[in-house]
Amino acid sequence: MLKLPELPDCFYQNQPTLIFPSSPTPKHSLYLSNLDDQKFLRFSIKYLYLFKKSISLDILKYSLSKVLVHYYPLAGRLRASTEVDQKLEVDCNGEGAVFAEAFMDITAEEFLDLSMKPTKSWRKLLYRVEAQSFLDIPPLVVQVTTLRCGGMIVCTSINHCVCDGIGTSQFLHAWAQITTKRNLDLPILPLHSRHLLKPRNPPEINFTHPEYVRITPRENENGHLDMDINHFLQSQPLVPSSLTFTASHILHLKKQCVPSLKCTTFEVLASHTWRSWVRALDLSPSLNVKLLFSVNVRKKLIPEIPEGYYGNGFVLGCAESCAQDLVTSNMYHGVKLVQQAKSSLTDDYVKSMIDLLEDKSVKTDLPMSLVISQWSKLGLEDLDFGEGKPLHMGPLTSDIYCLFLPVPGDFDAVRVLVSVPESVHEKFEYFMKECLGNAANGDAKGSHVEEKGFC
Repeated sequence: MLKLPELPDCFYQNQPTLIFPSSPTPKHSLYLSNLDDQKFLRFSIKYLYLFKKSISLDILKYSLSKVLVHYYPLAGRLRASTEVDQKLEVDCNGEGAVFAEAFMDITAEEFLDLSMKPTKSWRKLLYRVEAQSFLDIPPLVVQVTTLRCGGMIVCTSINHCVCDGIGTSQFLHAWAQITTKRNLDLPILPLHSRHLLKPRNPPEINFTHPEYVRITPRENENGHLDMDINHFLQSQPLVPSSLTFTASHILHLKKQCVPSLKCTTFEVLASHTWRSWVRALDLSPSLNVKLLFSVNVRKKLIPEIPEGYYGNGFVLGCAESCAQDLVTSNMYHGVKLVQQAKSSLTDDYVKSMIDLLEDKSVKTDLPMSLVISQWSKLGLEDLDFGEGKPLHMGPLTSDIYCLFLPVPGDFDAVRVLVSVPESVHEKFEYFMKECLGNAANGDAKGSHVEEKGFC
């Protein structure tokens, strides 16, 4: 079994404290839209930042209390409304965010050497709140861990029902700005109202939505349950795969699209990752597999969602193909499917999707899908609390959901992180690098393969 290095224990000299907004904030219930209140978003996004130099904890706590005046729902608590279907809302009660301070006997350089592949031991870097349920965990939990060298690791846990990636980046940059330039006004003020994304009454569902299925066992023509890829993945040991694609790698992938097809970095890398994942899992050729990927729709809606909206302003695009067509075709096939999925996300389509989510028997079709979330173009790697940008930015843990991560210091590069069964780990990484041919030699990061191949 592949053994990854583990981190030492954290030492907590003091009990975690609650950080309250530094001045009075509105007390009310915050409506969450149907995009916020999806079952598959009922978790916290856990970001990890490694900095070469630490910042005074008192300064960080003070600036956090100041920024929570603007982002006061993060100092509230989630609850189920008294209405039907247990719809979630935020009780904006100012109860505060959790702030923990710790020490770990490791240097920034030592952590950086381990940083490409998160292990379960990384969970030590975020204080675990003892809670009966997801709703009992405060929307914002922060741990600042000082390192032996004087560096620091900042971990934040932010409830996904309250913020999406764009909104989280907006909040973190606001916190950093108040830390470094406390007398300047925030460049973007948060927009709290989620009523901009309310469903229509009555609902108008004008499209089929392959991103979702109804909560009933799916049976094939013979009466047998379809395969659940998700369950299959989680039933065995998983190991993280972390591969960095430079600008030259991405250009090489784009050249594999025959006939020629103009495409974005995300489109070609998403298609390539999806195809490599299906090949590595060796799925039945006739199996219909999906790629679900996050798409920001703030500017796709009419009218556009105003700047500052930090709730969930994304939906899932859905590309689908039978496994055989995906693995036997070249890059063009998958890229075209991703582009078609993106282009379908019009104002009418997104509003139809929001209306569909009024039906609580509908859920995201995770069992047959690879899910990709893009973190690489949100400015997350530019966070600066006053002592420079991070040496590393990424998630606290690796999952079967795939992340496209930024590479600090290289805007055009993308790091692909996803956990796969240990039994197919080498095969997946081989397929991911196979298409690069000679481009994989020299500047590819991570393990290398000598064999050359073609998409």
